[in-house]
Amino acid sequence: MRLWFLAALLAIQQGCALTVSHPRALTPFDSFAPLAGDPRVWVEPGFEAYGARVAAALPDAIARVEAAHYLPFSRPPRVYVCGTDACFKRHVRTPKLSAAVVPDNRLILSPNLDGRESHRLPALLTHELAHLHLGQRIGHYHSTLPVWFHEGWASLVADGGGADYATDARVFEAIQAGKRVNLTARDTPGKRHRAAASRLTIFEFYRQSMLLVGWLRAQDEARFRQLVLAVQDNADFEIAFWDAYGQAPATRLAGFFDGVPSDNQAVQAAPAKPQLTSR
Repeated sequence: MRLWFLAALLAIQQGCALTVSHPRALTPFDSFAPLAGDPRVWVEPGFEAYGARVAAALPDAIARVEAAHYLPFSRPPRVYVCGTDACFKRHVRTPKLSAAVVPDNRLILSPNLDGRESHRLPALLTHELAHLHLGQRIGHYHSTLPVWFHEGWASLVADGGGADYATDARVFEAIQAGKRVNLTARDTPGKRHRAAASRLTIFEFYRQSMLLVGWLRAQDEARFRQLVLAVQDNADFEIAFWDAYGQAPATRLAGFFDGVPSDNQAVQAAPAKPQLTSR
């Protein structure tokens, strides 16, 4: 009991937004070993070939995240590679995930990405690195940052990774049916408004959120850059949004919904793949 209290107190002092599954942060990681040639990748012994695939994808993924976030990682990222289901389930309690950043801000990949979903490895690695990058600065899943922006931004950075099981056409159909991401709901440390709060499947939610964030960036990248830099400086999202746009998110993004066509033609949005330009 005392150990849990001390861990929670330390996390609060560091600005970490705790979740009900935070005991995962106490699970030891001593079963992993650093990959020869890349100490950023730690693998479950016996799955070094999987680790080598991750190491090969890591430089491009890091470059994409840093370009899209307009900032470098504050610390070199580390990726933990599970080659067995038992390993992944020991650290990630949420079922059916292929990758996750757990509440103490550690990135863990499942064996799915070395098997039936191996084609998703670069995109999901980038998506989770985007979460890790943000978590280094403001803590894991900060309650002042809405889930739609958190997941939409990561999916945008990852060229659709994490939102790849829903299409734009499917999103437009959902919007036409009145199923829109709830842009007015405010999260609290004890309640996060995920897909169900908007009557969407998780993939529809991620995809619609990605299109919303992409639209913001496409409309005015200078304002978008101002917003995300403020968020990464631990500003409250609503305040940062008003400072950048002079409007509430729901008011600003009404323009996105107004532009959704009835014939499923593409709405104007930023390319999902960020440009790797110098900052």
